[in-house]
Amino acid sequence: MVENNGDLVGADSPVVVVANRLPVDLVTGPDGQSRWQRSPGGLVTALEPFVAGRGGAWVGWSGSAGEAPEPFESGGMSLIPVPLQEAEVDRYYEGMSNASLWPLYHDVVEKPEYHRTWWDTYVQVNKRFAERTAAVAAEGAIVWVHDYQLQLVPALLRQSRPDLTIGFFLHIPFPPYELFTQLPWRSAIVEGLLGADLVGFQRPAAAANFVQLARRLHDLPARGQQIEYEKRTVVARAFPISIDVAAFDELSRSPEVLARAAEIRKELGNPAKIILGVDRLDYTKGIGVRLAAFQELLEDGVIEAADTVLVQVATPSRERVEHYVHMRETIEQQVGHINGTFGSIGGPAVHYFNQSMPREELAALYRAADVMLVTPYRDGMNLVAKEYVAARGDLRGALVLSEFAGAAAELKQAFLVNPHDIAGVKSQLVRALRVEPAEAAKRMRGMRRHLFKNDLEHWAGSFFDALRGRAGQPASSDDSRGQPGAQG
Repeated sequence: MVENNGDLVGADSPVVVVANRLPVDLVTGPDGQSRWQRSPGGLVTALEPFVAGRGGAWVGWSGSAGEAPEPFESGGMSLIPVPLQEAEVDRYYEGMSNASLWPLYHDVVEKPEYHRTWWDTYVQVNKRFAERTAAVAAEGAIVWVHDYQLQLVPALLRQSRPDLTIGFFLHIPFPPYELFTQLPWRSAIVEGLLGADLVGFQRPAAAANFVQLARRLHDLPARGQQIEYEKRTVVARAFPISIDVAAFDELSRSPEVLARAAEIRKELGNPAKIILGVDRLDYTKGIGVRLAAFQELLEDGVIEAADTVLVQVATPSRERVEHYVHMRETIEQQVGHINGTFGSIGGPAVHYFNQSMPREELAALYRAADVMLVTPYRDGMNLVAKEYVAARGDLRGALVLSEFAGAAAELKQAFLVNPHDIAGVKSQLVRALRVEPAEAAKRMRGMRRHLFKNDLEHWAGSFFDALRGRAGQPASSDDSRGQPGAQG
């Protein structure tokens, strides 16, 4: 760690990443001293080489309400903290971002709430992020803005710094016209995104939804993936995000992880089959669907609790939002009912963990599991599905995957399911449990081949190259063909 230099840190950065959170967390060590530690998230892993390798900056919130720390250097990057007060966290983050936009963008699995005070704070915070970014970006810099919390930043930046090349990537789904137009501030969001030169999405359908909105809401001329706006061409394209496949593959092969995987099977009573679910505790993930399917298979006598167990890891999430509190209680009741009915003195039928787990433990669970059950109602990508495939270098195991997860478009050899169809989920789950080893290996080999070609570095590199290609482009240019990583 390098001491901060006040206002000098990050000035004239040629590359700037803008995200809700900084790539570091403030942790307290055994000695009681606080220090900044690199965040474990995939986004940090993907973008750090592009930022640090170019002397760039990262603009984001520190994660603590109140006054922000002064800008500082870490990991070869200039980190530019953005302050958020407690009320702003409630309205901008918990409110507008997670109780309005999140449910709307996930097909209204839960009803979104719309409050003008939330929106006003969302605008205010987006302005603050844009101001911080404009202050550190060098002349002609490349700026990459991330996710639904900051959708107004591209246009705000464009107004103050027209010299910048601006990219935006949405990590969650983008809804169709019929859903998006429920949003009272729909025009402002679309205009915010149109401030970018390149708008990236997880799937081609999401990019098409955005183009249609620009055309219908704002009567803008659009052709294919391009929208003409204010004498510029805005390109909307799909760039499916991925994971560091090689690193996860290597981790899962380590003696420690393999030993832990064997230990997990023993701790579970050496069942014939282990079914695994790993999710953030969120109503979009369909955790209740897999519990219901598992329960019905036990009731039908198709499987026995003694030899087929379900392990469900549900990482705590947004515990201050009422929807999430109620959902956690409902899931815990489901688990309790299944275990009360089908559990035994030897052990429960469902092993439920409402806690975060380290990467090594997850890798061991992936290696131990015979079936990975991923059943979201809607998911931008779902990297857990990709982690499971990356961890199965032994070519064993089977993936049951919702067709409404972005990953389904890539992992086509998975057992695909409609999470709204419990009978269909049960049928595919049984197929996965009973799949012949040769067929399982063939399916896993195909999925792994795709992942190794389309890993995290490929995702970040293809977006960055496409964005760099937008720099200085005239309004009539067409760079939607032939760019690295072109999708759909």
